[in-house]
Amino acid sequence: MRLLRRGEALSTLDLLVAGLGNPGPGYRLTRHNAGFLVADELARRHSASFRSRFSGRVADLRVDGRRVVLLEPETYMNESGRSVAAAVRFYKLPLSALLVVHDDVDLDIGRLQVRLGGGLAGHNGLRSLVGHLGSGEFMRLRIGVGRPERGDRRPVADFVLSPFPPEVDLDGIVARAADAVESIAREGVDAARQRFNERV
Repeated sequence: MRLLRRGEALSTLDLLVAGLGNPGPGYRLTRHNAGFLVADELARRHSASFRSRFSGRVADLRVDGRRVVLLEPETYMNESGRSVAAAVRFYKLPLSALLVVHDDVDLDIGRLQVRLGGGLAGHNGLRSLVGHLGSGEFMRLRIGVGRPERGDRRPVADFVLSPFPPEVDLDGIVARAADAVESIAREGVDAARQRFNERV
């Protein structure tokens, strides 16, 4: 059991999972909404209901006795940090207990990577989070969405707002990413990294 320092508040929360995306049905199945899709799948698995809070939607659930809160910021991607920082402050949460689930164009479609900390890689949601939290030392679950293929002249910003190709097993990707979140909740980031990060 971790001892508290004088004046340190004890959070009642074991893990805050912030799935990044954009609100509205037009964005629902786009690559940029991978984080929302994973949060939705976790809520479905655990029969949790979303309610409005922190300029977003939150759902409370338990994973093997550990209290987990899902957060889907509804501030649009570029302002995700405002919603996440409000939740972190409310729960008096150390950044080590924050897991951000987001799309990543630097990984092939469907590839997962669990990590602690890291750069921004041009991701506006991560940039907003670091700006509002003052640090990037939180856990990430990166979900590969690929890059535009040769001859595709779309800017990356437009590409990530496009749907996944129909031949992609999106349900399978989302299910495996949800498994990774549950693994982090149960066993921690190191164990989840061993299980879900593919060697290349």
